[in-house]
Amino acid sequence: MIFQGEAIQVERRSDDIAHMVLDLKGESVNKFNQQTLQDLQAALQAIRAEEGLRGLVATSAKEAFVVGADITEFLTMFKAEEDVLIDGLMQTNAIFSELEDLPFPTAVGINGLALGGGFEFCLACDFRVMGSKARVGLPEVKLGIFPGFGGTVRLSRLIGADNAIEWICTGSEKKAEAALKDYAVNAVVADDRLLESAVELVTRAADGEIDYKQRRASKTGPLELNNIESMMSFETAKGFVAGQAGPNYPSPVLAVKTIQKHAGMSRDDALKVEAKNFASVARGPVAHNLISLFLNDQALKKTAKQWEGKAHEIRKAAVLGAGIMGGGIAYQSASKGTPVYMKDINDEGLKAGLDEAAKLLRKQVERKKIDVEKMGNVLNDIRPVLSYGDFQAVDIAVEAVVENPKVKHAVLKEVEAALPDTAVIASNTSTISINSLAKAVKDPSRFCGMHFFNPVHRMPLVEVIRGEHSSEETIATVVAYARKLGKSPIVVNDCPGFYVNRVLFPYFAGFAMLVRDGVDFQIIDRVMEKQFGWPMGPAYLLDVVGIDTGVHAQAVMAEGFPDRMEQDFESAMKLMYEKERYGQKNSKGFYRYELDKKGKPKKLVDEEAIELVKSVSAAPQEMGEEDIINRMMVPMCIEVARCLEEDIVASPSDADMGLIYGLGFPPFRGGILKYMDDVGMAEIVARADGLASLGNLYKVTDRMREMAKNGDTYYPQA
Repeated sequence: MIFQGEAIQVERRSDDIAHMVLDLKGESVNKFNQQTLQDLQAALQAIRAEEGLRGLVATSAKEAFVVGADITEFLTMFKAEEDVLIDGLMQTNAIFSELEDLPFPTAVGINGLALGGGFEFCLACDFRVMGSKARVGLPEVKLGIFPGFGGTVRLSRLIGADNAIEWICTGSEKKAEAALKDYAVNAVVADDRLLESAVELVTRAADGEIDYKQRRASKTGPLELNNIESMMSFETAKGFVAGQAGPNYPSPVLAVKTIQKHAGMSRDDALKVEAKNFASVARGPVAHNLISLFLNDQALKKTAKQWEGKAHEIRKAAVLGAGIMGGGIAYQSASKGTPVYMKDINDEGLKAGLDEAAKLLRKQVERKKIDVEKMGNVLNDIRPVLSYGDFQAVDIAVEAVVENPKVKHAVLKEVEAALPDTAVIASNTSTISINSLAKAVKDPSRFCGMHFFNPVHRMPLVEVIRGEHSSEETIATVVAYARKLGKSPIVVNDCPGFYVNRVLFPYFAGFAMLVRDGVDFQIIDRVMEKQFGWPMGPAYLLDVVGIDTGVHAQAVMAEGFPDRMEQDFESAMKLMYEKERYGQKNSKGFYRYELDKKGKPKKLVDEEAIELVKSVSAAPQEMGEEDIINRMMVPMCIEVARCLEEDIVASPSDADMGLIYGLGFPPFRGGILKYMDDVGMAEIVARADGLASLGNLYKVTDRMREMAKNGDTYYPQA
């Protein structure tokens, strides 16, 4: 044994090749935390001291090679002074460079995942052998940073600047075939041949059959680009990347600039450039917020997983109502491996549901995500039925009929009678009280809400709504089913609109009052998209949600919270509804819609809509961007605070992830409660007080005032 540590061990093989095995004790995955880095440094020192070695091969003892750096250490690390952070990066880079500079050839066998720092370790080796099912990549931009362990330096010199920019700036994971095509790896083999193939490459290099030193020299020297090539490559890339990333995500553009700046340098000088630029973006608010979101997402998954011990096994599901929503749920269930009955009252409804599932599957086939055989298998697992005849085999039934209490009550009574006593019943209502619907079933303990967001196949959130009598086993089973569907569930308590819709409609109310007061709805949309960062402004969002749906939900909110959500004026949304302008579903709302070449609705200005809105608006007035943002966001902030105080949602992280996954709240802001922390509760309260004349929608809670007075925050502050 050459070295034995907590994360790494190295033994000498009989052929005088050192075999390094990465196996971090006490963890399910390998990651480059401080322990692993210390072990790597010590292991390399021991390897250098070992006489007579001809090469080094590295493999993993776990299912994945190395998933990346330890993200839980990032927030503390990135709060350090810039020179301290740069110094730490350079110390890590010195370790990776020592691996790259070993006096004999090196190779790595990549199984499972090698991402971020894990792939940067692989890049420091001379040869990379990849398992046929493995994936590699540098996903750091998704955390608001870019590779900092030499990734921008080594990858650009290995596969060329253009390819490296695409890898780094998209943050995508690459399958074996793609990595081999770009020359990021040298060979692709079955996992059981990884060690054998890596040893073979090292042996051939040690015997002089492969010139590993020439490969190493090109990887540690300047990029081979002349001035014209460099200008064309980098200037074009900066413009394109900036357009794709947008102004709120600086790390992709800075990654391009970093590669451009160190293109003419040797490795060691280039690493200094990378470290300095990395530190500048890592210490910024976007990186902090995106890393916090990642940690919140991990917490959300951990919480959801904890329910599994109480859950019943789900072998077969049923969906009641075969419209677009029902068809989407059935598609999601079958495509994730749970066969499903799809029931409706007529063949026309069943056809609509099957058509929706088939359309989604065809798109998967066109994108080569699945083959035709897989499509057929998924469709075969969706069984359309007009009766409850086979429902004794169902473990969970999801009611997704029209948003009408009487219809839902009738359907819930019918399905309960058809199901076995052990089955769970869930309603996909978006607004109707779960406690109210529970009155339709004899055993309310096995009933709860399961609110999907449209379109089902894209939106990651599922709200699991606990009714007054819902059992822990029922909640656990629905959470487990949501996870089985590939969704991120949050458990919330019952109230009008539950959590996401409850906090969305004060935002829409802020919009309605702005329009009433003469602010152009197109300007509001533009400000909320471009300045605040929402994927779509409120008018556009209402068109996508469906204005008829919006009017119905607004009535529910007004009934539930009349003190602040009842509107005593004719809103533009209500007028659109009266004029049968329902949004995208009938191609006209605040905007008009035409299908583009890909069959997607394209938003266009509609003069008729503009004139209609003027009829319910005051004289046109200009308003500053910050004033528009405050009038839109303050009501949502207050309602989120209320939901947390009333225990509708369990934690700040659940609240933030719910709006990011359910509404597309701008991720770079870290979530709405993180946004409130960053602005400061004292400032939020001051903004609300400045708008108090607009009504109770802008009235903060006593707890918010207390937080403002004490300087409290929702998240711990360093």
